Parts: sequence; structure tokens; C-alpha cells
Amino acid sequence: MSSVTPSSTARRFVVAMSGGVDSSVAAWMLKQEGLDLVGLFMRNGVHVEEAESAKKSCCSVGDARDARMVAAHLGVPFQSVDLKDEFGAIIRYFLAEYARGRTPNPCAVCNRDLKFDRLLRFARDLGAEGVATGHYARLALEDGRVVLRRGLDESKDQSYQLFSVAEANLARTRLPLGDLKKTEVRALAKEAGLRTAVKKDSQEICFVPSNDYRKLLEERGAELHPGALVDTAGAVLGAHAGTEHFTIGQRRGHGVAGGEPLYVVELHPDEGRVVLGARDECGIAECAVETPNWIGFDPPSPGGSFRCRVQHRYRSTPAEATVAVRADGARVVFDAPEFAVTAGQGAAFYAEDRLLGGGWIATTKRAGG
Repeated sequence: MSSVTPSSTARRFVVAMSGGVDSSVAAWMLKQEGLDLVGLFMRNGVHVEEAESAKKSCCSVGDARDARMVAAHLGVPFQSVDLKDEFGAIIRYFLAEYARGRTPNPCAVCNRDLKFDRLLRFARDLGAEGVATGHYARLALEDGRVVLRRGLDESKDQSYQLFSVAEANLARTRLPLGDLKKTEVRALAKEAGLRTAVKKDSQEICFVPSNDYRKLLEERGAELHPGALVDTAGAVLGAHAGTEHFTIGQRRGHGVAGGEPLYVVELHPDEGRVVLGARDECGIAECAVETPNWIGFDPPSPGGSFRCRVQHRYRSTPAEATVAVRADGARVVFDAPEFAVTAGQGAAFYAEDRLLGGGWIATTKRAGG
């Protein structure tokens, strides 16, 4: 089952329409069910040049036009919603995380705060049951609780980015694409005559259309933390313009040549220090997780633990681990060292293909450290 079925007395849903093929097909599928839909396009207040947007579509004027025209084709009322202030808060979070030596996850924050929260409030104002999106994940109700599973298309699965969305909000959500492959979605778009059928997928952060977040740092006048590049023994290898230009596990771009590849192992913005080391020095034995969110799952009481697989980046392979529940969060101990577990990212907990929830990685401990 790909989505929570609405009650027969509440047939209106808001569809988040980005102007891409996925949200377009999600709207078409729900329209085929006979639901009363309202299409909403989220404006983020970031100006995107058309030439830049053509490379990788996301939130541009052209995307708004495509969303509006798809809605018109489907006979769906359409609104553009100004979320400049809300996106401004996400951009400030994004910059602050880099300043702290962490790697932000703005998509997970956007899902938690905007797509599956702010839009739900819009839906309520419009008399709608909930929100539908084009995410590749599956929702169902089992014994009165929401169960969230990976999308069947493993290459497109987006369940990881939903780890922080409240269970109550997911209960008011439809995800029509969860049972489909991307090729099937494009075929449906073509069959339905949608103008987005062959449109390229968006891959960049919506407020970083250039796909180079360093430009955003410069444009926003972010205070950088320059300093030394050192090895794990403390020997100086070079200099850098700011710790904000690096993320844990990064191999290229540090400008230090050596006999073996060097990776970013640690970031210390207060000291302006970037630590480089061999790949095995990026191995993480455990991490602390804060503000956990549980989805259709009741964790053990503080002091207890459970086994699961933990995914710590959007495209990382889930790793076997033990999660020890604490009053202030959780402690994740990996069965084997995991490469480049990074503070600021999410730790998503899975039992097979089911997402149990997750939290934000606060600190990490290197293997052997």
C-alpha cells in the first residue's frame, strides 16, 4: 500500500507541485482517484536565472509556470505560496551549520518544517484532509499507526529525508509514487500528456541553484574561519580560506598532494583547523543523536536498546548498529567503523525497509580514538 487512504468524508487534498515530473504525476494519479485537489507551488524567494534553471530545474520562474500549466491541464485549482521568510530561516540554519563545522541537511529540515507542516496548515485553511507530494516512499496505516517504508525504486527512494517528519503529520499525507519506478512515472506522464514528462530531475539544493554552496556563503557575507590544514599528528600541511569550505570525508579540493589520498577527518572552526588523514582515519565507531523522532514505532525506555540498520547520509548504505536510547536522545554504536559519519546529518533507523524514525547527529567518535 503506497499511501494512507483518506476517509470518504474528506476528499480534498493539497498537492505540493514543484513543476517537476514527480509531483505532476502524483497530482495526475490522485485526480484519477476522483479527489478534489488544490495545487500549491512554494516560492522560496531565491532568484534563479532561466539559463541556470535549464540545467537543473528547481523553484525557478519556469518551474512555477510548468506547475501552473500542469494544474491547468488537470483542471486543478492552483496557488503560488510565498514562503520567502520560511526559506530564509532554512538558509540561516544552513549557514550556521557550516560555521559550526557541521554539514547541514536542508532537505530534511524543509520536509519537517515546510512540506509536511506549513503546507498542512495551508491544507487545513483550505478545508483539505492533508498534503500529497511526489516523494518516493510508501505510507500505510497499520493498527492505527503510520508505517513508512522505502520506495520500491531503490535508486530514487527518499524515505531517509523523512526521518524527522512528525508521525501525526505523515498520517495526513499521501505519497502516490511509492510503488512506482521512475521509468513508470515518466511513462505515466507521457500517457497523461503532461509537459513535464521529459523534464530533467532536480538534484541541487533549491536555494543553491548553482550547486556550489560556497557561492551562497559569499553572497550572504558569511564569516569564514581560515587557518591551517594539518594531519592527524598535528603537522601543518598547508592553509585554507575557511573550514566552511569542507565537509567530513571530502577527498578533493583541499589542495594537498600526497602519496596516498587524503580525506577531511575533523573540522575545528574555532581554531580554523582542518584535519586530513587516510580513509581509514575517517572510520566512525559511534555517534550521539539528538531530538529523535519516532514513526509508528515505540522505542525502549531510556537505558534500553534495539538493533537496526542506520543510514547516516542520503546516499549511504545502511549499517548494522545498536541504538541505545537515552533521556536526551540516543547513542548509535556501529558493528564496524562507518566512513565519514558527519555531525549535522540525520541518522535514520531502519528495520528492513521500514523507517522507524531517526535523529540529528550531534557528535561522533572515531574508531580507535
